[in-house]
Parts: sequence; structure tokens; C-alpha cells
Amino acid sequence: MEVHNEVDGSGVPLAVLLKRELCNQKVEKPDILFGEASKSKKREDFALLVANCHRTPGEGPGDNAGGDDTISMFVIVDGHNGPAAAVYTRENLPNNVLAAIPPNLTSEECTAALPRALVASFVKTDKDFQTKAARSGITVTYVIIDGWVVTVASVGDSRCILESAEGSVYFLSADHRLDANEEEVERVTASGGEVGRINVARGAGIGPLRCWPGGLCLSRSIGDTDVGEYIVSVPHVKQVFLSNAGGRLVIASDGVWDALRFQEALNYTRGLPAEAAANRVVKEAVSSKGLRDDTTCIVVDILPPEKLSPPLKRHVKGGIKALFRWRRPSDELSEEQTDNGCFEPDVVEELYEEGSAMLAQRLNVNYPTGNMFKLHDCAVCQLEMKPGEGVSVHGNMPKHHSRVNPWGGPFLCSSCQVKKVAMEGKLHL
Repeated sequence: MEVHNEVDGSGVPLAVLLKRELCNQKVEKPDILFGEASKSKKREDFALLVANCHRTPGEGPGDNAGGDDTISMFVIVDGHNGPAAAVYTRENLPNNVLAAIPPNLTSEECTAALPRALVASFVKTDKDFQTKAARSGITVTYVIIDGWVVTVASVGDSRCILESAEGSVYFLSADHRLDANEEEVERVTASGGEVGRINVARGAGIGPLRCWPGGLCLSRSIGDTDVGEYIVSVPHVKQVFLSNAGGRLVIASDGVWDALRFQEALNYTRGLPAEAAANRVVKEAVSSKGLRDDTTCIVVDILPPEKLSPPLKRHVKGGIKALFRWRRPSDELSEEQTDNGCFEPDVVEELYEEGSAMLAQRLNVNYPTGNMFKLHDCAVCQLEMKPGEGVSVHGNMPKHHSRVNPWGGPFLCSSCQVKKVAMEGKLHL
């Protein structure tokens, strides 16, 4: 029997029609398997693993949630100068994230709102912790999995990497060590901080670059109230879309990354389930350099649902890849992608990436503003304000730097406005 390519008379090959049909089918949410391991020296590392959590504000995280309105959260907080900031953040940051997601959004709108919600919640957590008069601080890597979308917010030097099903590896977080980030050094010094190494005899500098006063070697953190506010809590955020082939995340504190290269850590996870993989990474990190610091690792597998079970490509060794810059929603797919009907099954698509420390840039949105903000609520702390009380987040930004939305928002309450100005180095507290 002869099979013709043009069975419907449209001139479209049968293979393309079948591929389109498969792509139009409802793709179920992935299965999430995870494991965590740690070795403690200072008791300043904390991990949070929530398999299912209602994204509706007010529900709060909980392992008994389920259904299409749930997300998964995986967080590592790495403290320094004591555990106070780490404990406070672990207990409060997840609820702040949920509260910053506007109500009555569709699933797609919730995904689009996540980067802004993460920025607001990090800044709110830092601002609230300042009232505790504690001097400790933390780095944070915060991972949210919503269907096949992975969103990562990070401050400091804990890291998250993704290995796709076809073996390519991607950075999903930023390194905010002053030694590793020249742009952050320039920002800190422009805001009033001094950056340098510890001075010894004859003026020679030793050790990593640090910000003075305080001597912190990071440019972003939560807490650290003894350092200037130009050490900001505004996170780098990256959001990617995985195909239904899935992938593996390795999230770890600097106790791992100071001992192991990224590819080494991934190699140690080969052939192991998530919990065993996390234990192996921690074991190898401690064996390599000894237990010099708290060492924590979370491994998360994002797997296709059992009844889909698409065949995976033969594993090939991929290089570490920095994903493409943010593709704006207005950008259209290429003609080839349109003709194919969907992406190849192992493609990781970047949806969003932004690392600016400027709140005016981070809270500004390209979505319908009515869905992203309540007109009279502070965009950071969610405080309800009377009409006319709020200060536009664009208030101190020259007009030629930003196209302000006609309605003038989003707005900040007076205390969050003070926080914003201080982080920009315009107010020395």
C-alpha cells in the first residue's frame, strides 16, 4: 500500500501533521523527584523542600496540596555571622513570595508574574529582618517549578545548574562574589562602598575582594545590616521552559562549589536517584577539601509523566551554556519553528533573565498592569495605602532612562521607598 505525503490536499507532509497533533495534545505536569544532603560545620545552612504548594496567596506552603494550582519550591539559604538571618528567611520568605503573587491570575499570568514577585519578596524579607537588629546575613538560591517552567532567584554564591535530557548544562543563577563580578564591583563603589582586599604589611592585599565597611565578599545578600545597603537583596532571576523530556537540577551552597567544578558535581550524580545523588555530591565535596564550611546539596529530577514517557536522546556530553538573553514576548518564532509546529523535544527555552539591582527596572512590567499590581498596594511589602500616599517606583529615575507607564505606578509605601533609595546609594543610613 502506497502512503502519500499530501493526504489532506494541503501540501503539508504527513510527518509534520502528526507532529503538530502530538504538540497540540495537553502535556501533563511533570513528576518531581528530589533529595537533599548536608554536612554541618557552623549550622548556618538551611534547606527547604516543598513538593506541592498552593500558589494562591494566603494558602501557604504545604506538602498536602495538589492539583493544577500548585508549584514546587526548593530553597537553600547559606548563613554567615550566625544563623539568625537564615532561620528568619527560611520561615518568612516562602510566604512573602506567595503573598506577592497577585490573585485571580491564570496559570500563564502567574508564571509571568513570578520574577516580579520574587524581587519584591526578597526585598521585603531583607527590610523586615533589619528590625530584628541582628548582624548575620545569608545567600539564597530559590527555585520554583511550575509545570515545565523553572524560575530561579539568587543572591550570593550558592548556585543552581540544570542538565537537560540531552546532556547540555545551563547556569540558572548568578555569582555575586565581588571577585567574580566586575559589574557588581562598579555598582557597589558607585553607590558609596569601598572594595578591596585585607591590607597587610607594606600595603599588600590578601584574600578575596571585600566591601568595606563590614568586610563582606558578596555584593548581594539578605541581612548584613552592619554593611551598607548597597549590598542589595535584589535577586538575579532566570526563567526557563523545559520540554517534556525534563531535566535534572543541582542546587548547592558554596561548600559544594568551592570544592567541585560544575561538571564534576554532575558526573557524581550519574545513574543515581535524586537523594543518592545529593549524598554523593556532598560526600565528594567534603572528601576533596575537608569540612571547611556547611555543605548542602539538593537534587531535583523533573521527569515526564509515566504515561507520556517520550524516548530520550542518546546522552551526549554537553558544555556549560549561558542561555540566550531574555526573548521578549513580542518576538516571534522563526518560520522554521512555526512550520515544525513545536520545539524539538530536548530544547530548553529561556523566557526571562534580569539581574539589575534597580527596583524601578525590576518592578516595571510589560504585562497588563491591572493584573500585576493592586493600584493602592505597595509593590514590595503589599501594604494597603490610601489614594495619594504611594510614591511611584520611578520617582527618583530621570525620565530619559525609563518610559514610565501612563498610570505612574507601581507604587511604594514610604518605608519601602526609603529602602529603594538606600539600595541605590542615594541615602547613607
